[in-house]
Amino acid sequence: MNPGHAGVIAQTIQLALAPVFVLVAIGNIMNILTTRLGRIVDRSRALQGQHAQTTGREHDLVVIEIRYVDRRIHLIGRALLLLVVSGLAIGVTVGSLFIGEMAGVELRNLTGITFFGAIALLMIALVYLLLETRIAASSLRLPQELLELEREIEHPI
Repeated sequence: MNPGHAGVIAQTIQLALAPVFVLVAIGNIMNILTTRLGRIVDRSRALQGQHAQTTGREHDLVVIEIRYVDRRIHLIGRALLLLVVSGLAIGVTVGSLFIGEMAGVELRNLTGITFFGAIALLMIALVYLLLETRIAASSLRLPQELLELEREIEHPI
């Protein structure tokens, strides 16, 4: 093997590390999302059981929460889809780096476009995660009467 060629390969590997770190971040975010999705699915099953057993205002509250859960599932599903496509784009980015170097073909445009696309998809997925967490926070507000805000409570710290 040509020593200069080995240096180019080593340089290409170093260049490919940044997209690989993005791929690791995408994997970590997907892990967070699938954990959240699992919890939401568990909650939806519990609500489905309550749906048939409730009436009146209690039933309405169950239906409202089911709607929140449905929206959250939708947002997480979209975010996961975007992250998968983003990860695939990172794979194409890394592949184009290596193929370009090994074959001596100019693939800078493809590499740039796929990397930019991957980052854009990652950012959109993060917006979906933000929206999902906002829905979760708004649907889990504590009733004001439980906060007992009219009482002055001394903090132990």
